[in-house]
Amino acid sequence: MNTTTKPSGIRHLATKEIALLTGLLFLGLVIMPILIYFVGQSVFGTYGGVGYGDFFGTLSDKVRNGDIVVWFLILSPYLGWQCLRLMMFAWRISGR
Repeated sequence: MNTTTKPSGIRHLATKEIALLTGLLFLGLVIMPILIYFVGQSVFGTYGGVGYGDFFGTLSDKVRNGDIVVWFLILSPYLGWQCLRLMMFAWRISGR
């Protein structure tokens, strides 16, 4: 086995995973709060603050303070994708 192909493969895999994490982190940080705000507004009524800016400010303040629930919310697209990958891997190994 050629030693030059192995680090290149690892580098490619790491680049692919970092791109996946970046895309899903963007989804969790930008897209999901917008969806949560508008769905919450249509289901529960107006937000107690001034508007979306206040909602996003509160959310980002909780991120900076290390609120575990908000971090779980932001990382949930990536964690969900990893769970699906793990289930597909287990399914392939089980032979079904």
